Amino acid sequence: MQIVAADVIVSSPDRNFVTLQITTDEGITGLGDGTLNGRELAVASYLKDHVVPLLIGRDPHRIEDAWQFLYRSAYWRRGPVTMAAIAAVDVALWDIKAKAAGMPLYQLLGGASRTGIMAYGHASGRDTEELFDSIRKHLALGYRSIRVQTAVPGINAVYGVAAQPSADGTRYDYEPAQRTPLPAEEDWDTRAYLRHIPSVFEAVRSEFGPELPLLHDGHHRMTPIQAARLGKSLEPYDLFWLEDCTPAENQDALRLVRHHTTTPLAIGEIFNTVWDYQTLIQEQLIDYVRSAVTHTGGITALKKILDFAAQYQVKSGIHGPTDISPVGMAAALHLDLAIHNFGIQEYMQHGALTNEVFQQSFSFEDGYLHPGEQPGLGVEIDLEAAAAHPYQAAYLPFNRLKDGTVHDW
Repeated sequence: MQIVAADVIVSSPDRNFVTLQITTDEGITGLGDGTLNGRELAVASYLKDHVVPLLIGRDPHRIEDAWQFLYRSAYWRRGPVTMAAIAAVDVALWDIKAKAAGMPLYQLLGGASRTGIMAYGHASGRDTEELFDSIRKHLALGYRSIRVQTAVPGINAVYGVAAQPSADGTRYDYEPAQRTPLPAEEDWDTRAYLRHIPSVFEAVRSEFGPELPLLHDGHHRMTPIQAARLGKSLEPYDLFWLEDCTPAENQDALRLVRHHTTTPLAIGEIFNTVWDYQTLIQEQLIDYVRSAVTHTGGITALKKILDFAAQYQVKSGIHGPTDISPVGMAAALHLDLAIHNFGIQEYMQHGALTNEVFQQSFSFEDGYLHPGEQPGLGVEIDLEAAAAHPYQAAYLPFNRLKDGTVHDW
């Protein structure tokens, strides 16, 4: 079998996606997700101009060899653009291999380790009443684990709060990348945030009881000592995890956080390789690996990271917002089902237009996801529907402090 074509499809149903479709001489096609939110065209160009010419004539079954070739032959390694492009190829090749075998992909990864994949949803509100309504709505949709994000008095716009205004009028936590000429500017005040958040979780626990798993995303905005303070103040409310409490490029910083709190820590949605995790995993400074298949070099690379993490009792928490396409989500679900050290899966449901472009076999029932039994990933793309939704430029917001200093968003 040989690769005879590789097509890069950029479309914008609900939001922008970059999809790679690889075709073999036997007519088998495979899909991979190369979406990088706010920088989609960089990956599209990397694929079209630099990767696709290298794929033609290759044996699609040699997945490990293709991965190592694309990673090592470029010389300039790592980084989100490179790793998203490699991921697109890797996932498409796994899709082809599983289709050729006539099996759902998870069977080639060792088979199922569980019957379903526990998922969490995103609840948010501008005040307690609105937050409670959002939690109830997510429970009614079947979620049994809930991420809680809330507005903060004195801050105009906070990441992940659906009801707050956005520059282009879109639902904020569905797609924070806004279709505006320049990135939207938001404000931030860490002290106000640290004062407010514990009272929110106290109210949620009082209303919904001790059993509901609750998660929270700090979105990289705290220093290590601020993150330690928040983790300690949230201990009475038994969080499933505190996510991205501080920027973790400095892996050593998590030692300070870990020293001061027993709140479980999840990190890694902006990480791209195992080297970003090496210290964090070996010293057990985190509890959950948050990388996406799409941004970490694909199934081949992320499975190796999670196997490494398993030696230290660190579990998975694969990134799954709506800027991961249904192709990337399906890849995550097959990996979730197969690995032993699964923790939880983020699951934001895509919009109607996205579901028209990508036909999906995975299911969500009573809080659990399953990738389905269709051979391959279980996702196909409608090329006509994709072409009806051309790319639209969009930017993620950015933060400034009260004195005008650019801050982490």
